[in-house]
Order: sequence, then C-alpha cells, then structure tokens
Amino acid sequence: MTAAENVCYTLINVTSDSEPPSEVSLKTDLEKGEIKAKTEALKKVIIMILNGEKLPGLLMTIIRFVLPLQDHTIKKLLLVFWEIVPKTTPDGKLLQEMILVCDAYRKDLQHPNEFIRGSTLRFLCKLKESELLEPLMPAIRACLEHRHSYVRRNAVLAIYTIYRNFEHLIPDAPELIHDFLVNEKDASCKRNAFMMLIHADQDRALDYLSTCIDQVHTFGDILQLVIVELIYKVCHANPSERARFIRCIYNLLQSSSPAVKYEAAGTLVTLSSAPTAIKAAAQCYIDLIIKESDNNVKLIVLDRLIELKEHPTHERVLQDLVMDILRVLSTPDLEVRKKTLQLALDLVSSRNVEELVIVLKKEVIKTNNVTEHEDTDKYRQLLVRTLHSCSVRFPDMAANVIPVLMEFLSDTNEAAAADVLEFVREAIQRFDNLRPLVIEKMLEVFHAIKTVKIYRGALWILGEYCSTKEDIQSVMTEVRRSLGEIPIVENEIKKETGEVKPEDEVSAAPAQKLVTEMGTYVTQSALSSSRPSKKEEDRPPLRGFLMDGDFYVAASLATTLTKVALRYVAIVPDKKKQNSFVAESMLIMVTVLHLGKSSLPKKPITDDDVDRISLCLKVLSECSPLMNDIFNKECRKSLSHMLTVRLEEEKLSQKKESEKRNVTVQADDPISFMQLTAKNEMTSKEDQFQLSLLAAMGNTQRKEAADPLASKLNKVTQLTGFSDPVYAEAYVHVNQYDIVLDVLVVNQTSDTLQNCTLELATLGDLKLVEKPSPLTLAPHDFANIKANVKVASTENGIIFGNIVYDVSGAASDRNCVVLSDIHIDIMDYIQPASCTDAEFRQMWAEFEWENKVTVNTNITDLNDYLQHILKSTNMKCLTPEKALSGFCGFMAANLYARSIFGEDALANVSIEKPIHLGPDAPVNGHIRIRAKSQGMALSLGDKINLSQKKTNV
Repeated sequence: MTAAENVCYTLINVTSDSEPPSEVSLKTDLEKGEIKAKTEALKKVIIMILNGEKLPGLLMTIIRFVLPLQDHTIKKLLLVFWEIVPKTTPDGKLLQEMILVCDAYRKDLQHPNEFIRGSTLRFLCKLKESELLEPLMPAIRACLEHRHSYVRRNAVLAIYTIYRNFEHLIPDAPELIHDFLVNEKDASCKRNAFMMLIHADQDRALDYLSTCIDQVHTFGDILQLVIVELIYKVCHANPSERARFIRCIYNLLQSSSPAVKYEAAGTLVTLSSAPTAIKAAAQCYIDLIIKESDNNVKLIVLDRLIELKEHPTHERVLQDLVMDILRVLSTPDLEVRKKTLQLALDLVSSRNVEELVIVLKKEVIKTNNVTEHEDTDKYRQLLVRTLHSCSVRFPDMAANVIPVLMEFLSDTNEAAAADVLEFVREAIQRFDNLRPLVIEKMLEVFHAIKTVKIYRGALWILGEYCSTKEDIQSVMTEVRRSLGEIPIVENEIKKETGEVKPEDEVSAAPAQKLVTEMGTYVTQSALSSSRPSKKEEDRPPLRGFLMDGDFYVAASLATTLTKVALRYVAIVPDKKKQNSFVAESMLIMVTVLHLGKSSLPKKPITDDDVDRISLCLKVLSECSPLMNDIFNKECRKSLSHMLTVRLEEEKLSQKKESEKRNVTVQADDPISFMQLTAKNEMTSKEDQFQLSLLAAMGNTQRKEAADPLASKLNKVTQLTGFSDPVYAEAYVHVNQYDIVLDVLVVNQTSDTLQNCTLELATLGDLKLVEKPSPLTLAPHDFANIKANVKVASTENGIIFGNIVYDVSGAASDRNCVVLSDIHIDIMDYIQPASCTDAEFRQMWAEFEWENKVTVNTNITDLNDYLQHILKSTNMKCLTPEKALSGFCGFMAANLYARSIFGEDALANVSIEKPIHLGPDAPVNGHIRIRAKSQGMALSLGDKINLSQKKTNV
C-alpha cells in the first residue's frame, strides 16, 4: 500500500510557510524548556516525522525528559508521537528504548485519572507491535473493572482490536467480554462489548441476546441499533433464524429513538415480505416523517417509502395507508409535500380516491386562507395538478373537484390559475355531462379574473362550449360587462375631457339600441347595476387589458364572439334576433379595432391581431357553411386529438414504469426452495449495511459496461510522454460531488528520485482537497498517488500541474515534468429530467445566460441529429414523439436536464434540412442553450460543439 492509502487515525494541520527547526534547538527545548516550550517542541517533532524526517537522536531525549511529565496536553501529544514514530530497527526488530515506553504506559494504565487511562487504552488500539502489547495485557484486563465507564468502554475496544490483530495475546477475549456484558450496566460499555461479540463470536452474541430478548425495548438506543444490525446479519446469513428474532424487530419499531425505529423498519422489510410486516414498517416510516422536524430526515424516509412502493406486492399494502401518508402534508416544506403528493397519486385506487380528493380539497381551501408565502402558490399548483390527475384517472371525481378549483381562476397567481384552466379545458372536453356545471361556474367567476392569460383561456372555453341560447346570451352579457361602455374610443375621450363622470359611466345608455324587447339581450341589464364610484383609472377588466396595449386578448375575443354568433344563428330561427346578435358582435370587434388604431392604448394593435379581427368580421358578414365548420367543429377536433395524444403518452410512460417494476421470471428459471438451499447460497442478497457504508464512503459500485476493464481504461488519461524521465497516467473516478485522481507514476531513469511530488492546480469550480505527499522512487520503480478534488457546480473543469523531483547525488536544481491537462466532463453531473411546458417557458424567460450554437455536422437526417444530441448531452426531449414524427423539412424541439447540484439546463433545437441542396445535404440550424449560471451554458455548448465534430468523418 502507498502512503496515501495507509489508515490515518490522526489529522494534524501544518502551516506550510513555517521554517523547519533544527534538531539541536528541539533537543534543547525538550531537555531544558518550560512545559509550554516542551509542548511546542513536541508538536514540531511530530510534524517533522509526519513529513518524513527520521530524528532518531531525539527518541531518548523524549523518553528521559518528556515521558515522566504529568501534564495532560503533553501526555496526549506523546500518544500521537508514539503512534507515528518508527518503533523498529531497519531489520525489523523492536528498538530497545521501546521497553522503557512500554513500562511508562503500564503505569498510565494504572493511573488514578480516568482520562489518562481511557486515552491510553484508545492509543493501544492503534499499536501494531505485539511485543509492546504483551506486557500490558494484565493492566488492560484490570481496566475492565474500573469504576468509570469511560475507562471500561475503551478497555473493551482495546481488547477487541488486540484480539482481532493478535489473538494469541488474549485467546479468551470473547468469553471475558461475554461475562463483562452480563454484569455491565452502562449503555455505552454494553454497546461496545456487544459490538465486539458480533464480530468476534457471533454465537455468544446470540446467546446473550436470547437471554434478554424480552428486555430489548428497555435498552439504550445505541445498544438497540447494534442489536438490529446483529439480527439483520444473522438472518441474512441464515434465513431459518428469522422466526426467532422477528418479534424482537417488531418490538423495536416502538422504540423511543427515531434512529432505532428507522433501522428496525428497514430490517423488517428485508426480513419479511408479509403484508403485516410491510404495513408495520410503512406505518413506522410515516410516524417518523410526521414527528421528525428535520426536512432532510423527512425526505430520506419518504424515499424509503417510495422504494417500498416500487415492489409490486408491497404496493397494495401501501394503498391502504394513503390517508396516513397524506398527514405528511402538514409539513411546510415544499419538496416534502411534492414527494408526498406524488407518492399518494401513485398509490391512489378506486377504493380510496374519494377520501384522497376530500383531503386535497381541504388543503386547497387552506391555501386560500393562508397569508401569501413564497411556497403557498407553488403548493396550490401542486394540489391542483394532483386533483387534475385524480379526475383524469377517476372521471367520477371530476364533478366534486371542479367547483372548488374554479374559484382559483380569479387567483392572482397566474401559474395556479393556468393549471386550473388546463384542467377545466380537459374536463369539459372529455366529460360531456359536466359541461353545464363548468359553464355555470365559469360564468360566475368570469368577471373576477385578474390576469390576461387566464382571461383569454376562459373566453376560449366559453366560446367553444356554450351551446344553449341562454348560455350564449350570458357570455355576451359578461363580455359587455367587462368591456364597459362602447364605442370605447369616444367614451375614453369623453372621460378625459370630463364630459362623463366616472359614476355615471356605468348606467350610460349605448349609442344605439341593438336588441329587441324579446330579450335576446338587454343592454341596460348588464350596465345599469349600481356600483360604487370609481377612480378614472379603475376600468372594467377587458378594457383595462386593451388600454394596456394587450390586443392578443382582442383576437381571442373576436374568435369567441364569432363562434357564439355562428352558433346563435344556427339555434335561433328568428332572423331579426340573429342579425341583432351578429351586429352586436361585429360592433364590439369594430370598436376594439378602432381603439387599437387610436393613440389611446399604451401600445398600438399589432398587424396579426388586426388580421385576425378583420377575418372574424368577414366570417360574420358572410356566414358561410365552410367557416362555420372550421370555427365550430375543426377547433374542437384539434383539441380532442391533442388530449388523446397526451393521454396515450401518459399511458405509455405508465406502462413502461410498470414494466420496469414488474419482476419478470423466465419459464425455465430454477425454483429455489429455502429448505433445500445450502447455507452459502442464501447470502446471494446484498448486505444492506455494507451497501450503505460503501455509499457513505463514496464507493458505490456503478454498473459498468459489459467489459468492466474496457470502461475503466476509457477513463485513463496519459499525463506525460513515454520518453519523459517520469511517466504518469491518471484514472479519473467521478463520484457525485468529488473526483478521485489515481495517478500512476513510473521512474523511467536509473537514478533514485527523491521528494517526487505531484503538484496539481485547478481551473473552474474545482477545489483540491489536500496536497499529495512526496515520494521517493527507486530506479525503474513505480507508485500510485491519489488526489481528491471537490466539485461545487456543473461546469467544465480543468486539472493541470507538474511532477517535481530531486535526483539523489545531483547538485542541480529540482527537475520538473509538466503534465497534460485533465478535462472534467460535465456529463457525469447532468441527468435527464422533465418539466411542464409552462415551467419550461418560465425558466426560459428567467435564465439570463444564453449560448447559441450553430449546427455543424454531417448527419443528414433531422431525427438522427436530435437523437445524437440527446445522447451526447444527456438531456431529455420534452417535445412529444408525435410532434416530431413525419418529415416536413424542419424540426423544433425543447430539451431539459438537471445537474446533481440542482441546476437547470434548457435547450431549444431549431434545425432544418435544406432540400434544395439535395438529399445528402447535412442538417443545419441553431441550438440555443439557457442556464442560470454562465459555466453551465458554456459547458453544454462546448459539449455539443465537440460531439458535432466527432460525427464528421
């Protein structure tokens, strides 16, 4: 093993700018100095030895002048000193002086102060020389009976490590510790003793557990955790023992310690797949989420519940606990709520959907009463989407949900209102029986809608689905109410000149009477309702939007009026009424056009909106059957087709998910009978404790390619040339938030290279954790050096540096070999993700960094190019497959990904195939990348440019 791989017990900070002191001055301080001077000198000696200095002349000085001192700081420093100082001669024999040290530690083990005894016992755990430990064994044994628990628990640890490394020194250790455990009262001592028995003599540990299995719930939490680990390991290795211990695990679910409950629940799930066990574990997880205040804990435990759900047989058990899971919504954290709602939605079934909807409706109403908070709006959006999904999957629920959600159309939060509108549009199209209810509620809230986008959507729905005479009249009433007095231009000018008082404006009669007494529409009824006096600026909603220059809503209004007018003509036989209604619709359009062309609005009307309103006027003036079909039938067909496609996509994705989860067993797979299985075959399952330990240490085994050696070799970077005196190459191992460089250094010369140091520096958001220590390389020798680099964000990083060394015997300066740069690939940090169209557009507008990449490739097919970009950037295509299918010469697609640091990356691919250049012409166009940070946008752009070049043959 190299120096970098040796186990390190003590970390000491060294100031790099300090001058190394001479051995003579250190000797003087250690012999004659005060306590403070001796302490400082001892620290310097320790640092020098860590840096590779030998200092053999100081050993006897320290034994004579420092070892007898009773100062606690000195004693602690001496423990570090004896741990690192070489204790053997070059031929491997123990130094004579160490006998004196051994005697000093025998006295420390009998010292009246428990701190000195305990810290000495801890030090003995680190000793690897059995000759030093042998004389101390009686004193170590005696420490097991010391009055203080600190000494006793460290004595247990010392005995365990000595037994593990040198069993001959204390062969009866398991029996000794078992007897100690039976009589011990302190929880920490019992835990250490029990832990030793688990690893040294598992049968004795099980015997002890059997004697006190009914008292386990009274033990301290640290001991309970070790008991859970033992039961897991025993049952993992020998499944026939499950029945013996499973009751104990059930009891530990009621422990007062959250950590014990969590581990017990996890163990119970791995030991038994019985519905009662799964239910008990899930209930325990839910209680933990509700009672724990730390959001990180809540998210971790929620992930365990989600893992449980992934198992097909467990899912049905969890479905009965949906209402308990929803109790987690009382947590204010948005991320916890999001995961909880998603889990509840995955588990919902026809048996519990009604209860789920009731709870969600209550939550929605609660958000309405809460004072505005940053996350309240987002939470409301989540609830609306969850209710939307419930209604789509269980159509019977839609009638209960719609009235509650329609109230939020008048919400100031546009995003939540847009979600409601999308849901209403889908519901009114798919469920014919709900149309009257939706239209009625829509008309009720129409006047209160505050945002123009929602107003446009509401207008469209009313225009598309109002089919009765009464509903059509109501729509016209609402439109006139929200438009105010017409003609608009004249009215606004009068108000500005003061001819019309604001309070008179509402009841003012229109210029001409458009409606007969038969009641198609009475102008006065809409406008004569008495209202409190208003300021001049406080206009009706639709007029307000138009005066602000938002004429897109006018185009939407024109389309709506055209649809309802054409429908009115079809259902009302009276020609006079037909003409009256059509004329009124046309008057509204004309007055809006007039306003757009005037100088009153803040922005003039756009040509597109003028064209649209003019088209609608032409349609109404001609009333041709073809236009009637386009406005009243084809629009709805398009919507129906879009919703069908979306539903198919959702079903397809759900099917893929369920296929992933289903455990497929081949017909010719062997059947495993537990009673007939050999013991060594039962341990095929992975040890969860071992896996979690590896994950914590960052050693998670990734699934490598079919040939693991090939995939590792792909990550080897050559750092120097073959003809350089020192050859170096690095294996770059990326592990989430850090990068480990395993550098192989080969001495290609016939000289001994001293102080061979790998000096590294980083560019980008990378940080070198520690400086690699110097090595001495024999002629043609090689060594491995490891260096850790921390990563803080997703951007291309570069690691560069050199290797410096001295040639032994040479008088020249230090030699230096410059290394090639190591480029860190951001693809290791980017993962495909999905978001809604609205979220994509919102992020696109918010992100300030944009990188425009010109397409430069030899790929001739649009779809092939898109797939190549998706593969090389690790992004996900948000544009549906149906929208990309077929060939029309151009393609536009939205891509999205998220880094492990939570950074979002958006891309818009706009490409075309220049047909005039022939069938073999390459794809051209642009890719626009947007991100919050400059590094992310530039790095992704570089990646695309690089991958494009790679395709050029």
